[in-house]
Amino acid sequence: MKRAKQVKQVKQTIFAALVWGLCTTAAQAEHIGSVDTAFKLIGPDHKVVVEAYDDPKVNGVTCYVSRAKTGGISGGLGLAEDKSEASIACRQVGAITFPGPLKQQEEVFNQSLSILFKKLRIVRMVDQKRNALVYLTYSDKLIDGSPKNSVTAVAVDHSTPIPLK
Repeated sequence: MKRAKQVKQVKQTIFAALVWGLCTTAAQAEHIGSVDTAFKLIGPDHKVVVEAYDDPKVNGVTCYVSRAKTGGISGGLGLAEDKSEASIACRQVGAITFPGPLKQQEEVFNQSLSILFKKLRIVRMVDQKRNALVYLTYSDKLIDGSPKNSVTAVAVDHSTPIPLK
C-alpha cells in the first residue's frame, strides 16, 4: 500500500511539473554561435553554444549564456541530457528602462536541457543598495539539480532607480 502511495505522489509531482512548465513563459534564446568540442562520427559533434536572451522586463539588458550541447545520435534526436555547466554575462546594450516594477527576485528565462525535466534557469535579483541587477544561471532537475552556477551583474546609473514591487 505504501508503494502505491509513493508512485501516486511521483506521478502527481511529474504532472505538476509538466503543467508548470507549460504555464511559464520563457524568453526565446537567439543563437549567436558555437564551437565544436568533440568529433562524433555519427550525429552532430559535441559543442559549446552561445545564446543571447533579452531581459523581458528590463529594456537595454541582454544576457549571453554559453553552455554545453551534447552531440552524437542521442543529441541529434534531442534525447541526450546536456551537462549542467553554463556561464553567463549580462550587459547593457542600450538605454536601461523599466516598463514596470520588478520583483526582488524572479526567474526570467528557462530552457530545457533534456527530455527528463532538466532545465537551465536564469534568475534576476535586484541589489537595491548598489542599484544593480544580478543574474544567476544554474540547472536543475525534478529530483536532483546541480550546484554549478555562474553570476553576473549590470550596474544601473543611479539617476535611474530600479523600481521594485
